[in-house]
Amino acid sequence: MRVSLIIALVYVPISLALGPVGNLPIVNKEIAPDGFSRPTVLANGKFPGELIKGTKGNTFKINVQDQLNDTRMLRSTTIHWHGFFQKNSNWADGPAGVTQCPIATGDSFVYEFGVPDQAGTFWYHSHLSTQYCDGLRGAMVVYDPADPHRSRYDVDDDNTVITLADWYHALAPTIIGVGTPDSTLINGKGRYNGGSLTNLTRINVVRGLRYRLRIVSLSCDPSFTFAIHGHNMTIIEADGVNTQPLVVDSLEVFAGQRYSVVVHANQRIGNYWIRANPSFGTIGFAGGLNSAVLHYIGASSSEPAEVDTEPVSSSPFVETALRPLENPGAPGLPQQGGADVNINLAIDLTLDPFQFTVNGAPFIPPSLPVLLQVMSGARTAQELLPEGSVYTLPPNQTVEISIPGGSAGAPHPFHLHGHTFDVVRSAGSTDYNYANPIRRDVVNTGLAGDNTTIRFRTDNSGPWILHCHIDWHLDIGLAVVMAEDTDGMAQSVQPTAYSDLCPKYDALSDEELGGLVD
Repeated sequence: MRVSLIIALVYVPISLALGPVGNLPIVNKEIAPDGFSRPTVLANGKFPGELIKGTKGNTFKINVQDQLNDTRMLRSTTIHWHGFFQKNSNWADGPAGVTQCPIATGDSFVYEFGVPDQAGTFWYHSHLSTQYCDGLRGAMVVYDPADPHRSRYDVDDDNTVITLADWYHALAPTIIGVGTPDSTLINGKGRYNGGSLTNLTRINVVRGLRYRLRIVSLSCDPSFTFAIHGHNMTIIEADGVNTQPLVVDSLEVFAGQRYSVVVHANQRIGNYWIRANPSFGTIGFAGGLNSAVLHYIGASSSEPAEVDTEPVSSSPFVETALRPLENPGAPGLPQQGGADVNINLAIDLTLDPFQFTVNGAPFIPPSLPVLLQVMSGARTAQELLPEGSVYTLPPNQTVEISIPGGSAGAPHPFHLHGHTFDVVRSAGSTDYNYANPIRRDVVNTGLAGDNTTIRFRTDNSGPWILHCHIDWHLDIGLAVVMAEDTDGMAQSVQPTAYSDLCPKYDALSDEELGGLVD
């Protein structure tokens, strides 16, 4: 059934979901997902954006059509396909200033990339300034016909994808510094403090069945502590990597992270609160804030009785307890600094100007993307812009990156494009694990005196941005670029339309660029 649906979608690009081939119009639309109406930037006019699906081995070919016309928000766009390696397709990765110029309003661009060896839970979002905070974010799923966890669940479909998002009543270009979310949306529905009792998302289950819930954080900033009253969750995937099963009853999900959990609908028929408590903003559950409902078929349609109680966790998630299911072990020698290249990234926040720096340099997107700089002849970190933010790495080497904790705005969820990495030291732990650390693509930093350490192999040529996934922090400089195998990168091939992006974008007027604040 799933295979036939995917094949059908090749010929009917937009249906209940999209992919692996189809059109993705980016539009402005007024919506009120928490009862407060505001203009937005949306994928296909929906929040969250259209679910994009495929099967391991597919080639995705998504035609992004920029139809933005609201000058109060950015009118150009890019799309990053979060978690995909983009092997031999670095040009399709999406971050503005790193791999491409933005798509101009009225224009379109086809992103084409294969997923020969990846499956799991992913997402997509704008990678231009703070545009995704205005709504341009959605989930992606790549199914594996040979899923090693298949015997553990009965149901895995569109209805078991759960997105968690912070929502802002102010438009992103009007927010100075860091925004404070007004509400939490679960699958695009929520309530804000002082607002009306809008409908909440309801996840329907049949008693006795086991459900694979794919939890996707679309967050611009806060982490969410996720729990379902009366139910345990068995983690089987983190950031597109299969894990050994781990039973928890609560799970902190940082911006950009994804988990698959198996939930057995084995309680009495009724309604149970699904909670996603943000790390800041409007916290708690009074009046159904930060909540959705797990609804057993056969139960009444009313919300659960207990409205504002916090679930008491007896087995909360601890990252160091999670193990990859296959090919465990970090590359390099099993000791601190036991890599070919060792990099320490010291984070600072300056007040004048108000910006983050990494090793003394803020990341300011260059007008000529890093990929195009390399293709034009630049090879070394000294030649590449932005100055001080590009680290050149040789091919087929082991890299260890350490990020000290305690910086302003921490914890920072760091995401590396083009790779998963082994977390040899997690935030909150003093232990180094080289034998079987968790492997993922977003990891959080810790508090003062703490350290987060990751390792990966330089087996994927391209400029890959490593950045804080708090979008407000990225916008004021919290990123670096790992320029991997610049000689190999210079040989990469892009579609003809790629070379047109920068001239079209550079020719835009202020009105066409948008983001005009009164």
